[in-house]
Amino acid sequence: MLSTDTDILQAAEAWRREGRGVAVATVIETWGSAPRPVGSHLVIDQDTNFLGSVSGGCVEGAVITEALDVIADGNPRVLEFGVADETAWQVGLSCGGRIRIYVERVD
Repeated sequence: MLSTDTDILQAAEAWRREGRGVAVATVIETWGSAPRPVGSHLVIDQDTNFLGSVSGGCVEGAVITEALDVIADGNPRVLEFGVADETAWQVGLSCGGRIRIYVERVD
């Protein structure tokens, strides 16, 4: 069972209060067949603990890696994965669609 958006955002807040470095990834745009809808969240901490999903599992690893950089430098990023993108094939997004994900640090 997937966690609700409320659960995910409450986890981000709780982890931050505990002193952890935290980032939130949010699906901001989709085209074609996308595994998760716009507004889906993934929260990641500095130790790679995570909750939620932005892709049904197919690009989470790449998003988590980028989130660690966002936690470290504070600079948000927009990530794009699509079936024609070589990176997407490497991480397994072969569903025929494209997704854009905004990753930001929680301060």
